[in-house]
Amino acid sequence: MSVEGYLKKHAEALVKDVGIEAACALTGKSKATLGRYYSDQDEHGDRFMPVDVVAQLEAAARFPHVTAALADLRGITLSYSPEKRNATSGGVNHDVVTLAQRFAQLMAEYNIAIEDGKISPNEAKRLLRETLSLQEVLLTMKLNLEQGMS
Repeated sequence: MSVEGYLKKHAEALVKDVGIEAACALTGKSKATLGRYYSDQDEHGDRFMPVDVVAQLEAAARFPHVTAALADLRGITLSYSPEKRNATSGGVNHDVVTLAQRFAQLMAEYNIAIEDGKISPNEAKRLLRETLSLQEVLLTMKLNLEQGMS
């Protein structure tokens, strides 16, 4: 997938996360305009969501889809978890157990997805969700290990 296509897919995920009606209300943009930002049709290939629109939508979204995509393109790993802002950590031992559980869940989802020999878009979304969950656990573990070194 091209960089452009990758960004458009994440822009679409952002709009769908917020909801099209709510996205229109938040940004003052029409459904058609928002749709053009993530359309893969040739005539909209050079249209991308403006940064201010991304910021407005990500403030209302459950996840910063476009920001995460941009970071991913640069090889940067972000740590994002609104539920854990002031949560206490269970430590490295807890992280290892959680890591094993998340990995097992990822493998279970993969096993189900590959049964018919191909991974459907919905199956890919579930696998991506599990991969992101696994990444969050690894980041928490990394932070706990770094904290233990200081």
